[in-house]
Amino acid sequence: MEQCASVEREVDRVLQKFLTYGQHCEQSLEELLHYVGQLRAELASAALQGAPLSATLSLVMSQCCRKIKDTVQKLASDHKDIHSSVSRVGKAIDRNFDSEICGVVSDAVWDSREKQQQVLQMAIVEHLYQQGMLSVAEELCQESTLNVDLDFKQPFLELNRILEALHEQDLGPALEWAVSHRQRLLELNSSLEFKLHRLHFIRLLAGGPEKQLEALSYARHFQPFARLHQREIQVMMGSLVYLRLGLEKSPYCHLLDNSHWAEICETFTRDACSLLGLSVESPLSVSFASGCVALPVLMNIKAVIEQRQCTGVWSHKDELPIEIELGMKCWYHSVFACPILRQQTSDSNPPIKLICGHVISRDALNKLINGGKLKCPYCPMEQNPADGKRIIF
Repeated sequence: MEQCASVEREVDRVLQKFLTYGQHCEQSLEELLHYVGQLRAELASAALQGAPLSATLSLVMSQCCRKIKDTVQKLASDHKDIHSSVSRVGKAIDRNFDSEICGVVSDAVWDSREKQQQVLQMAIVEHLYQQGMLSVAEELCQESTLNVDLDFKQPFLELNRILEALHEQDLGPALEWAVSHRQRLLELNSSLEFKLHRLHFIRLLAGGPEKQLEALSYARHFQPFARLHQREIQVMMGSLVYLRLGLEKSPYCHLLDNSHWAEICETFTRDACSLLGLSVESPLSVSFASGCVALPVLMNIKAVIEQRQCTGVWSHKDELPIEIELGMKCWYHSVFACPILRQQTSDSNPPIKLICGHVISRDALNKLINGGKLKCPYCPMEQNPADGKRIIF
């Protein structure tokens, strides 16, 4: 992060110089134009009178020419200084970032260069669809000749259509979607449908006394949610008392807060993605953020591996040569590292629970077998290796 901050400081300096130069340039040129305009008026007046050019006007013209030349030279010099500042940004990037980072990835990670390119293109396309940049994603598919199935696109198209409507404060598409998926949303303990009805009710309240009867009629939609959302429903019904006085000046003014729209967009995205089996965050953005944390560590370990000439230490495609702490935000599933071999377990080397309750990896279990018996490395209990049970996190 220090490297990023260093480059950012250089960029800020350049932007500040651009701003200062622009303001100074505009002011200098305006003053110069005003000065030239006055001189031109005096020359025109003298010409109309048929008088010869006086020595004073001749001197003023010489001074004007000199002033124009000095101003242009000063602006050109300042502009040249900005070029040197831009050059320093490039040098700061070269100084703080390694231009060749491909070496931190083992060649064994990818089956082939074509496979690597295809996976990257697919990740970018999925990110573009998830961010709502549908036209850009389609253009990328055409230029890269990537064949994306319609079934893959459809969930993203539907999500973006509904989110665009919500951003325009149109609840219709979201309510229609929530009603059609009511049962599955209930299985997820989702309150999306209730929140959509509540927001529609609040919009009716914002319409004033003229919308009171319509709001009361719409309140029937809250009946299926009365048990779980009794308190929220009571608050909304209580707000009707202040409808004639104006909700914005009542104890219920928080109901008119625009933050409810941002909240409903977030709730819809989270619940819809859970329902459709999609990640809330783009896998590409998560991978990029994780890579920014992991890359400095990998660069350091790469340098150590090259210095000690032990390139064979990183030979597994599904395992890094060192543990990297990415923070709780990047924890998506439980992991188990074998306390004996100090390796993270995998599908081919799963964790095994022994009869005594201790857990080790299958590879460690196989190495500890002696004469058909297994002695637990943590307690003296001897047992049959076949009695070990695989654990699935």
